[in-house]
Amino acid sequence: MTTQTFVLPDVGEGLTEAEIVSWQVAPGDTVAVNDVLVEIETAKSLVELPSPFEGTVGELLVTEGTTVIVGTPIITIVAQATDASPAADHDVTVGRSEHGAPPEPEAGEGAVLVGYGTGGHVQSRRRKPEPAAAQVAAGPTRPEARQGAPAPWRAGAGTVGIIAKPPIRKLARDLGVDLAEVNPTGSGGVVTREDVLSRADQASVFRNITTPDWGDVREETIPVEPAVAASAVAPVMAQAPSMLAPAVAEERVVAPAPDGREETIPVKGVRKAVASGMVLSAYTAPHVSVWTDVDASRTMELVKRLKSSPEFADIRISPLLVMARAVIWAVRRTPMVNAAWIDTDAGAEIRVRRYVNLGIAAATPRGLLVPNIKDAQDLSMRDLARALEKLTLTAREGKTQPADQQGGTITITNIGVFGMDAGTPIINPGESGIVALGTIRQKPWVVDGEVRPRWVTTVAGSFDHRVIDGDGMSRFIADVASVLEEPALLLD
Repeated sequence: MTTQTFVLPDVGEGLTEAEIVSWQVAPGDTVAVNDVLVEIETAKSLVELPSPFEGTVGELLVTEGTTVIVGTPIITIVAQATDASPAADHDVTVGRSEHGAPPEPEAGEGAVLVGYGTGGHVQSRRRKPEPAAAQVAAGPTRPEARQGAPAPWRAGAGTVGIIAKPPIRKLARDLGVDLAEVNPTGSGGVVTREDVLSRADQASVFRNITTPDWGDVREETIPVEPAVAASAVAPVMAQAPSMLAPAVAEERVVAPAPDGREETIPVKGVRKAVASGMVLSAYTAPHVSVWTDVDASRTMELVKRLKSSPEFADIRISPLLVMARAVIWAVRRTPMVNAAWIDTDAGAEIRVRRYVNLGIAAATPRGLLVPNIKDAQDLSMRDLARALEKLTLTAREGKTQPADQQGGTITITNIGVFGMDAGTPIINPGESGIVALGTIRQKPWVVDGEVRPRWVTTVAGSFDHRVIDGDGMSRFIADVASVLEEPALLLD
C-alpha cells in the first residue's frame, strides 16, 4: 500500500494561494487518474484539480472555504502497490517542485497531471480554443488581404460613372473629397450632400495618416533613459508606499452587527486581485482620459444587416463587434496604445506589440474579469463575433481559465450595457490603453444643417501617459469613432 500526498499546485498563473471551494470526492471514494478531486478559486478563476493518482481517497487535509498557499498538502490517496512500485509502504508527495510548481514528468511516467502547470508539460483538462489561424476561414478575410480591391460602390478611377449632381461635385472639389471614395446612400446609388460631408469629416481625421501593415515582427522594444524611469516612479513610491505593497494574505470574517445594519465581506479571490491590480495601475501609470461623441447610426445599420445575414445566423451580434474591429484597426495605425511600460534593472523600456490580444472587461457573479482574445487581428468578422460570444458565455458561467486572462494588450469595457454614457476607466495592469463604449441611444444630431434623430454614443479612453502622448491618444480615439460612424472604412 502506498499513501500518496497531493499538494496544492501552481496552476500556471504565478499566484501563491487559492481557496478550497468544494471537494468532489470523499474519504473512501475510488478515483482514477484525471478524475476531478476539488474545485479551487484563485485570484482569477475557478479551477478544477484532477487527480494524478489512481487509488482510494484517504484523508481530506483542508476544509472547504479555507485559503491555503501553494505547496500545502490537501489530500491523500492510497494506491495499491504494483510491480513498478517499491515493495514497502511509503509516502509520495506530488504537486510541488522547488518553486512550488508541479514537477516535470520523467520519460515514461504514466501519471500525467492534467489541468495545471507552468512548464508546458501538462495540458488543460478543458478543451482549449483552437489557434486563431485555424479559426480563420479560408480566403481573404483580413482587411489587409483586401487592399487594392475596389469597394462595391466605387466606379473605377476618377469620377466617371459616379452619379452626383453638379452642386454635389462642386462641394466635393471644394472640400477635397474624392467622389470615388464616397459611399453613396441616395436612391439608385446617388451621392448625396450628406455623403460628401461625412467623407470630408473622415478625411480631416485621416489626412496624411497611413494604415501600416502588421509586419512580421511581433514586438519591438524602445529603451527608456533610467533617469526618466526613476523620476516617474519615485514620487509615487514616496507618497503611497502602502498602496503598492502586496496584498496581505489575511482572511477575517466579522459577524454582522446585531441590528443587521452592517456586514463585513472578506477581501479575497477575484475581489482581492482586482483591488490590488487597480491600485497598482492607478498609482504607477499616469492616467489621461479623452472622449468624443459619435453618430453610430451606420454601425446600428450594419449590426441589423449582420443579424439578418445567414452567415451570422448562429452568432449573437451586437455593436461591441464593430467596436472591437474598430479598436483593432485603430491600433494598427497608432501602435503605441498597444504597448507596455516595462521596468527593468537598467531602468525601463517600452515594448511595442505588433499583435492584439483584445481584452473584454466582463462583469461576472464572481467579480470583474478581463479575458482576452488572442491574436484578434487575424480574425475575420465572423470569427471575431464567435470569439466574443464564447468569451462572454464562458465568463458568465464562471469558467474563464487563467490563461485566457493573461497576455492582454489593450482592453474594451462596454459600460453602455449598464446605461452609462461615458467614463474614465482604469487601465488593466500590463497594458497602456483601455477604451470605453457608452450606451447607444437616439438623440438629436445636426445633419447637413438640420436636427435629426440619430443613434449616438460616446467613445472614451484612458491611457498611460508614460507610453503615449496626447496627439496619439486623440488620433486613436478619433480613428475608433470614425469607424463607428462609417464601418465601411474597415474595407480599406
